[in-house]
Amino acid sequence: MKLHREHHRVTRVGWLRAAVLGANDGLISTASLVMGVSAAQLGTSAVVTAGLAGLVGGALSMAAGEYVSVSSQADSESADLQRERKELAEAPEAEHRELTGIYVQRGLPRELAERVATALTAHDALAAHARDELGITDTTRARPVQAAAASALSFAVGATPPLLLAVLWPAAQRNIAIFAGSLLLLMTLGAMGAGLGGAPWLRAALRVGFWGVVAMGVTGLVGRIFGVDTPLP
Repeated sequence: MKLHREHHRVTRVGWLRAAVLGANDGLISTASLVMGVSAAQLGTSAVVTAGLAGLVGGALSMAAGEYVSVSSQADSESADLQRERKELAEAPEAEHRELTGIYVQRGLPRELAERVATALTAHDALAAHARDELGITDTTRARPVQAAAASALSFAVGATPPLLLAVLWPAAQRNIAIFAGSLLLLMTLGAMGAGLGGAPWLRAALRVGFWGVVAMGVTGLVGRIFGVDTPLP
């Protein structure tokens, strides 16, 4: 008998959000920073130094922020599980009735709901309550280290293309190249993230492209307004 295998996108939720956010943030912030410094008519060395500082600082900031945020979620989940474990030990009958009521609300006849609750409680009571009462599963459970690593790595990957363009492109056309290349990559990332999550890719690409244009345009304008009068070597 051939097994029926299914592949669901929800299994990616632990790292997909952090990775897409990190790559987009790295690309937008680094491109904007490099364009702003370049528009201020500073030399290539200053532009590259600013870009490298933005890459390293941004990656570490993303990792730290994601770790703290997801750790708070993990702490809340652990506290809920500990409370549920205590309630199962002190009032198992009340917890059984609670689980039965959940299944009744989901459409099962009460007799069948009681049998299901009994069977799942005998198998793994805490897992049953975590899943059906608290909404905590192995797939969606908070993983701080995974989220932090995905954010830092994806930020660095996203920040690399505008930095390379700043190094390799002639100063006269640098901002145009960074703007065009970064916008194309931003829209590609938006489309890829939407595709991995099963969402409409065109809308996501246009949305991230719009905000990328705003960020790079405003930063470039600030650099132009407050820039020096004479280009540095």
